[in-house]
Amino acid sequence: MIRLILFLFTILFLSCNYPGNTNNEKPRLLITTDIGGDPDDQQSLVRLLVHSNEFDIEGLVASASGTPGELDTSIVKPFLIHEQIDAYESVYPNLLIHDSTFPLPDELRSVVKPGNPYRGKENVGKGHTTEGSAWIVQQMLKEDNRPLYIGIWGGQTDVAQALWMLKDSLSADQFNTITNNIIIYDIMDQDGLYTMIRDSFPGLFYIRNKAPEGKDRREAVFRGMYLGGNMNNTSREWIYDNVKTGHGPLGALYPDKTWTAPNPHGVMKEGDTPSWFYFLRNGLQDPQHPEWGGWGGRFLNAEGKYYTDASDQIDSVNTPRASVWRWRNDFQNQFAARMDWCVKSYEEANHAPVVHINKNTSKNIIAFNLRPGEGVDFDASESTDPDGDKLSYNWWIYDEPSTLNDLPLIENPNSAKISLIVPANNAKGEIHLILEVTDDGIPALTSYKRIVIKVQPEK
Repeated sequence: MIRLILFLFTILFLSCNYPGNTNNEKPRLLITTDIGGDPDDQQSLVRLLVHSNEFDIEGLVASASGTPGELDTSIVKPFLIHEQIDAYESVYPNLLIHDSTFPLPDELRSVVKPGNPYRGKENVGKGHTTEGSAWIVQQMLKEDNRPLYIGIWGGQTDVAQALWMLKDSLSADQFNTITNNIIIYDIMDQDGLYTMIRDSFPGLFYIRNKAPEGKDRREAVFRGMYLGGNMNNTSREWIYDNVKTGHGPLGALYPDKTWTAPNPHGVMKEGDTPSWFYFLRNGLQDPQHPEWGGWGGRFLNAEGKYYTDASDQIDSVNTPRASVWRWRNDFQNQFAARMDWCVKSYEEANHAPVVHINKNTSKNIIAFNLRPGEGVDFDASESTDPDGDKLSYNWWIYDEPSTLNDLPLIENPNSAKISLIVPANNAKGEIHLILEVTDDGIPALTSYKRIVIKVQPEK
């Protein structure tokens, strides 16, 4: 077998220029939330606020509260968002100790907007503009080369109205230029507008996180936040120990009761959190590639640029939920650490490792080419930890997004250095190699690097 040792010092800097993954700028994020019904939206917002240093948050739009039929009245509740920002303001000085880029509370307040208390296609079109939908349009039109990422936690009515307003006022070319820079992640098609949006705006990049037709609705990707795998760290005890008590006024606002069956704890749900997990730059995922998977789940192309739930298999379990719950230990530990940031000094809290692979320290996904029979060495031994903690390593191949017929074996997967050889009998395909670097702090934190190896035989 012919073996070629690539000089990664040069090659590993040739990261693919995927839109949204080309530099170290923060992603633009706009959220619409049906806050005021199921309290899991308030749970998701607490988590988002302690991760707000990772984004430029450009909108927190209060859409129609609750799911259809859940409440007796049609209402929006932006005051619940302001309540959490007030609590965030109390812990903001301490958060700055850990990262100076947390947004000012007033910056967050300025992007809170009320949407439409009414929902559905009869509330989209002429005469249905709200402060929230007008704000969404304003962000869509902003001169910014970065994509605008939209997470829909509730119904889609405000986003659909914004799209209608754009299409009604722009030429087809102008509309396409604007919407080509937008990715929408929709939790559950709550207002039943998915088909209308798909048919009216066929060029959109749109992820619908909902169980396939005919399947148990609890099989949806987003339910992996609280269903499947080891659910001990979704318990009341875990939430009280790590979030709700002793972590300041923001943690105290985390609701401790929601509907989680068949999760037995009835506490943590956060069904909307995957919508912004998907856009989090953590070295693992790329928003332009829903089929790759990450904290926000994994999705397959339905038609055009519309995507729906995909399944992951872990041991004997094959379910869309697994594409989220496989990461739960890591994202729960990170949540716990960031809640510590609300009240602890830098020295008392834990901070995630910084992954180095052959001097590449960016959060960009690495991609390069190999031919069958060729090999490559990876060296992560210069990875560092801000707190001086001891690091451990785990290299593995993510089977579901990998498309190579014969995947290579990784010898010594828990070493800082590995060698990988592409089996010689392969045709065209991809290998998705994941590196996890974990510290021994409390809680233990994991950082990632995804390496996409494109295998192309010689012609």
